[in-house]
Amino acid sequence: MHYTYLGRTGLKVSKVCLGTMNFGMVTDEPTAFTIMDAALDSGINFFDTADVYGGPQTPDMAQGFGTSEEIIGNWLSKDTNRRNQIVLSTKVYQPMGLGPNDKYLSAYHIRKACEDSLRRLKTDHIDLYQMHHIDHRTPWEEIWQAMELLVQQGKVLYVGSSNFGGWHIATAQAAAKARNFMGLVSEQSLYNLTARMIELEVIPSCRHHGLGIIPWSPLGGGLLGGVLGKESGTRRASKSKEIEKYRPQLEAYESLCAELGEQPADVALAWLLHNPVVTAPIVGPRTQEQLASSLKALDVSLSPDTLKRLDEIWPGPGGEAPEAYAW
Repeated sequence: MHYTYLGRTGLKVSKVCLGTMNFGMVTDEPTAFTIMDAALDSGINFFDTADVYGGPQTPDMAQGFGTSEEIIGNWLSKDTNRRNQIVLSTKVYQPMGLGPNDKYLSAYHIRKACEDSLRRLKTDHIDLYQMHHIDHRTPWEEIWQAMELLVQQGKVLYVGSSNFGGWHIATAQAAAKARNFMGLVSEQSLYNLTARMIELEVIPSCRHHGLGIIPWSPLGGGLLGGVLGKESGTRRASKSKEIEKYRPQLEAYESLCAELGEQPADVALAWLLHNPVVTAPIVGPRTQEQLASSLKALDVSLSPDTLKRLDEIWPGPGGEAPEAYAW
């Protein structure tokens, strides 16, 4: 396993992060245990979840919320040594009930959500506590005061963001600096060859402020996993419109991967890892076999010519702002 620092921190994490969004909703507890065992055995020490994972993520359907955290907590409780072997991250923001204060980033909700996550995870601290979305209504003074208290109490070690814009990160860091607080250390964003908008402002902001990027959906919901070369199935059928939309690019992409002698999924992950601002893409395996397959990307090296060809197939926004559109 390869390890890297989480942003500007001194914390080392595996360059592949185990995503657990499927736990409870798609993957049952015994299978989830098998996946986590295999992840730990392979050297993966970075586990990601969220309080809302495990149930349908709609504000009017609270059934199943917290199941992913509960499964992880049950796994941790089976062997107390496991907790000190992993970097455990979860999130706060999404609705966890039907009450007016059961969501977002008020100090009220942050405190309660953290306590609830700790209980479900069966642990006394969260290594990386991530804000799942920006809260446009709650001031940063309130958010940072709540986070500082959790850090002081030893319940949270590091704070991260998810789905933030570049200016959100800059604003958050300025407010944290004014309080002599470390602020954000990571940003979890949608990022893959088919979705490169964060190259405009989020990645430059993260690089400037020392945040590590944790890409979610690194395979574009399966599109970059060799979808054309696989037999027709439910997952492919559900992606039929997207496949047709990107068919010429997918054909060129899978042809390039075949030329390289690499699996499309491995090339997609290797491309992300080529970016020095990227800490670890999140993989969400449904089976132990899928997890093992994801690890092969760590040994894939992409030449400058290959990177150029990938840019031609999957062009991004043209670089960083403002040069991308004003030069």
